[in-house]
Amino acid sequence: MNKLKSFFNSVNKPDNLLLKDLQPDVTTEAQILDQMGKPETKRTFTDGSKRLEYPRGPAGTTTWFVDLDNNGRFVSATQVLMAQNIARVRPRMTQDEVRRLLGKLTTVAEYRLKQERVWIWHWLEDGVNRDAMFNAHFGPDGTVVTTSRSEAEGGGRH
Repeated sequence: MNKLKSFFNSVNKPDNLLLKDLQPDVTTEAQILDQMGKPETKRTFTDGSKRLEYPRGPAGTTTWFVDLDNNGRFVSATQVLMAQNIARVRPRMTQDEVRRLLGKLTTVAEYRLKQERVWIWHWLEDGVNRDAMFNAHFGPDGTVVTTSRSEAEGGGRH
């Protein structure tokens, strides 16, 4: 039953309920896990602070980074699939750098003849209702060669 609750919380619960009543310096990591479910990724930094990653997919268009201080208390929640973050993806960035910036990707496309791997994120291009795909193209060395956008299935409209 806990696995089902965790899955529902991390993928299906509406964002406003997912993040409801999180209070900086008050809400604990245990409370966040109970409310939001198990994160896709949990990173612990050298200062003891943590980042919990909640992609809202596979068809979702948001990914939340929840930051905790070194005492395990809530600091902030940030929706990272935003134009300003996508604009920060530049040539020569590593896969790890891109992953830490945008969170879990939606899918991967392989183009063997071009020797290219494309990571794809589903996101709200206008921030409201026009969804699209952001594509980061990686060369054989695992760094960004270029980026592009493509239409989401159904023409990019919710």
